[in-house]
Amino acid sequence: MSTAEKKSNFGFFILMAICLILLTGVIALTVFFVTMQGEEETMVPDVRGKILTDALLELQVKELYPRIQLRYTQSSADKGLILEQDPQAGAIVKAGRRISLVVSQGMIMNMVENYKGRNIDEVRIDLQALFSSSGVPLLTLKEPFIYEYANESAGTILQQKPEAGTSISDPLVLELVVSRGPENTIIRLPTLTGLSLEAALEEIGHSQINFNFIVREAGDNEIPETVVVQSPEAQSLVPANTLVNLTLTAPMYLSAGDVFGVFSYPITRNPYPLMTRLEALLPSGERRRLINVPYLGGEFAVPYRLPIGSVLILSMLDREIHRETVVALRRD
Repeated sequence: MSTAEKKSNFGFFILMAICLILLTGVIALTVFFVTMQGEEETMVPDVRGKILTDALLELQVKELYPRIQLRYTQSSADKGLILEQDPQAGAIVKAGRRISLVVSQGMIMNMVENYKGRNIDEVRIDLQALFSSSGVPLLTLKEPFIYEYANESAGTILQQKPEAGTSISDPLVLELVVSRGPENTIIRLPTLTGLSLEAALEEIGHSQINFNFIVREAGDNEIPETVVVQSPEAQSLVPANTLVNLTLTAPMYLSAGDVFGVFSYPITRNPYPLMTRLEALLPSGERRRLINVPYLGGEFAVPYRLPIGSVLILSMLDREIHRETVVALRRD
């Protein structure tokens, strides 16, 4: 190889080395700036006052992560709610940032509250929620309660023992006197004759009556699925929760896949009427309310016209007590 060729090859290698050094420098600078840029920025949402599960979902959408601290508060009603957050709502932070959340652990009970004037069902739910995550409840209700007639609405707590302010060092039993409502309350019966089944159930829900349906075929000049007789008569003055017998005519025709029947379920008699609801969950997923009524107890019977496969759900005080599925009637 001549001297000229050697010089040419040497120059080529020098050029390649310089290009390689420059390429490496460009790659290094690119990596440096990408690293300096870091994660994308995001705005911190306002989760104060929201329940913990909802707050966590909001943070997840923003690619933010929680750091949780529990704190006792002065009320059992805010248990599970977000009290404070850091950084504050609206702050711009890097994705992946930890957000500090202060979550209410509810009230730490060290003395008996004043329950007079409150509804017994609300107090029962509050106490169950307060001690649901603890071991032995510090305060339990003595049942059955003592009921008295009073001007206060039914279910109102009239007296309690121990009194409010009593210190709690060991588990206590709370004795309550509860109102039955005014004695011998007189009401005027609504006019239910001539109403469709749906309208009659809606009217019953607003009235202080007990009810019983009798279903028969429609006679001459009678409209199907209509209340044609009520006893006692409409506009009569009767004691509250008087049993009213209602005669309902059956439908003349049913759409394919529909069933007409009577839902019936025995409910233990209560000291005073409790809110009772019957709903239907249709095969389509729609939830339809049939009746929502203060009910004293007895055989809870409600006619219905629903698609086969619907689920009837009976609840009292928003707690489900029974469900059953609507099936096709047998034809003998």
